[in-house]
Amino acid sequence: MNINKRQIMVIKILKDIKAQDIKVYDTSNLTNLFDRITIASGSSKRQINALAVSIRKNIKNINNNIVNIEGKKSSEWLLLDLGDIIIHIMNPYIRNMYNLEEIWGEKEIKFN
Repeated sequence: MNINKRQIMVIKILKDIKAQDIKVYDTSNLTNLFDRITIASGSSKRQINALAVSIRKNIKNINNNIVNIEGKKSSEWLLLDLGDIIIHIMNPYIRNMYNLEEIWGEKEIKFN
């Protein structure tokens, strides 16, 4: 499955679990470690965990692996590494404090 189809799948999963303020950035010109960053907010630790669990389950269902998940203990900021797509799921306070959009937000990609 190509990166665009997987990215659309990730966005759909995030929307299904009611993630807020989903942003996708093309980082291929900034780093060769990954091609996309997805940033989304969850309203509670429970929702942030549910978003990560749903992504992990659905990615495994299409025979893709998650390379790593970071932040499981605090559940205020989870990072899922899909290899070429990095997903940050954060509570709004943490997201505002770290402002990843400023770092990675050079080329936002719009998906409907």
